[in-house]
Amino acid sequence: MPAAAGPYGRAMDRDAPVTPTLTVLGELVVDLLPVPGADAGPEGTAPHYVARPGGNALNVAVAAGRLGTRVALLARLGTGPMAPALRRHAELSGVDVAGMVAASEPVSLAVVGLGPDGSPDYGFHVLGAADWQWTDEELAAVLPEGTAVLHVGSISSWTPPGCEAIARLAERLAGSGLVSVDPNVRPMLAGGPVGAALGNDRDAVRARLDRLVAVADVVKVSAEDLAWLEPDTHDLDDAAQRWAARGPALVLLTDGGAPLRIARPGRPLLHRSPPPVTVVDTVGAGDSLAAGLFAGLLGAGVTGRGELEGLSDDDLLAVVDDAALVAALNCTRVGADPPTAAELAAAREQRVAGAG
Repeated sequence: MPAAAGPYGRAMDRDAPVTPTLTVLGELVVDLLPVPGADAGPEGTAPHYVARPGGNALNVAVAAGRLGTRVALLARLGTGPMAPALRRHAELSGVDVAGMVAASEPVSLAVVGLGPDGSPDYGFHVLGAADWQWTDEELAAVLPEGTAVLHVGSISSWTPPGCEAIARLAERLAGSGLVSVDPNVRPMLAGGPVGAALGNDRDAVRARLDRLVAVADVVKVSAEDLAWLEPDTHDLDDAAQRWAARGPALVLLTDGGAPLRIARPGRPLLHRSPPPVTVVDTVGAGDSLAAGLFAGLLGAGVTGRGELEGLSDDDLLAVVDDAALVAALNCTRVGADPPTAAELAAAREQRVAGAG
């Protein structure tokens, strides 16, 4: 049978098997990170920053690509001098960028400050940015064939008008593969004056995330997310189990350097401690964890809900341990800089040797 044009314009053999693909959908952000020890000028008013590619979707896609996963990035590439660098950053990690839509709106910008423990504090410049303008037609045109996992989350998943198109896509794909959601709430953009300018407030963001969680198979949520979404929640064990009871087959609840909570409906809650490392900063740690999880699941042949539900606790914990190690290695570097598959393998061997 003759070859036909695929969704990216590539020639495809209709009889050839389609490799399961992780499709990551979300925003591109230029992170301005402070340069440690750099002179801020005689008056202290000229701090030095380095511009690094970032954003939840880009970070997840790059981390998965470096781990050798077949990954496609769906993103609206806005205008500005950093746009080519964002695209190139993904390409260098083996990410399929044919799903990047050329947009006339500007690229999003985040100015990052770092606390003593390496935790980031963000100042966002995102009004009118390209990331929030998705349409149904754009998504239909770039969704890859063979999408086994669709990962959505962060700002684009709860900011209008594009969040509506993203939710409709997740609803259409529910049941045909795995849908993954990461709220990754940024309080400045989800509420208050800046949030209002974007069309966001607490009730609206909660409702938009509820819609996504209702069709999600996998949810990664942080203790910081819960503190904003559910201010009265103090028992994280209970929260993880409650979220799993809402429909997902797997919930990972992160809490900084504290143990991960792993919840599945009708099963005992599991805890897993992340590996200890010397933390430089935690930018991109959650995104690296998610990528490690997807890489592990796809590597284990998990491409649907039934296979995910059928994983034994031991097999799931092995995947989660690797994902936590990916996140930990990212934290030993400046900015979102996840490890390669070879670096992960070396760290895994070192961990096993240390345990022995």
